[in-house]
Amino acid sequence: MSSPRIRTTTVGSYPLPEWLAALPSEQARLDATRVIFGIQHQAGIDLPTDGELYRFDTNHPDTNGMIDYFVRPLGGINAAVGVTAWRRFSGTANMGFRRKPAGVVTGPVTEGSLNLFADCALAASVAPGPFKFTVTSPYMLARTLLDEHYHNFERLTLALADLLAEQVRELPCACVQVDEANVTGNPEDADLAAEAINRVLDAVPVERAVHFCFGNYGGQTIQKGEWKKLTGFLSKLHTNHLVLEIAHRPPDDLEALRDVDPRISLGMGVIDVKVNHIETADEVARRLEAAEKALGAGRIGWAHPDCGFWMLKRSVADRKMEALVKGRDLYLAR
Repeated sequence: MSSPRIRTTTVGSYPLPEWLAALPSEQARLDATRVIFGIQHQAGIDLPTDGELYRFDTNHPDTNGMIDYFVRPLGGINAAVGVTAWRRFSGTANMGFRRKPAGVVTGPVTEGSLNLFADCALAASVAPGPFKFTVTSPYMLARTLLDEHYHNFERLTLALADLLAEQVRELPCACVQVDEANVTGNPEDADLAAEAINRVLDAVPVERAVHFCFGNYGGQTIQKGEWKKLTGFLSKLHTNHLVLEIAHRPPDDLEALRDVDPRISLGMGVIDVKVNHIETADEVARRLEAAEKALGAGRIGWAHPDCGFWMLKRSVADRKMEALVKGRDLYLAR
């Protein structure tokens, strides 16, 4: 069967099953990953994700391991943060919502024990078909760190980019997605963020995607910004498609995306993950209709939630995925 004109995907995370939290083990995580793939397959998602269960840490639930999973294993970074480092970091303007750094950079960053291939291969062993694997942007990682070695934000960011580029070269998946939720509120850093993200994307041999949102910290927006300040930045990315937060954005924010380079397929967030309301198929179809009316026929290649599902109840996340597919089908049938 040929693929539909607009394909559905999820962004990455899935709510941690309670039975996995109660009795964690590698076998239980593998079983849970199999279940998460099955739920998405049953809902009709065209390109599922693995749920990112390998990242979750009960000590850092608010970011679902988006930062700590990548930072803690790295060489040259000390994740044990004392009060002096805490105070120095909280006195900077790096992260308005995070007072404690994810780590202190004490030397040249190295891969340490970070092994994205192992976690991707584990997911591939139970995937029913093609799936997407997600990687946090080097720019976002750099902004969470207290740099006591490079003393230069650009050098640190690009060092992280080169390290991640080596990690994504042979991942056994159909698509690699880079996740960035910080540059949306810091458009003045767009050139550096683009260079860093492109270094990672250029190493990816499969479908390349980049996800952007305005933050999802415990279900809260944390970045103030607008798409119109970022369209030039988006056009510079060496990506096949974008995965964009739209459902939780003001309607006029959509118009700016007309200026994104047409070689890049646009993904529209049509499911709001910051609310428990379950969208109807008609709501999803109307959001897609409004997006295509604003952007032009053929510009939208993907429909998806605004962000990951990790902070929602499973019953809510599952029904939102069903609504996503039914709404896409309803729109394409019109």
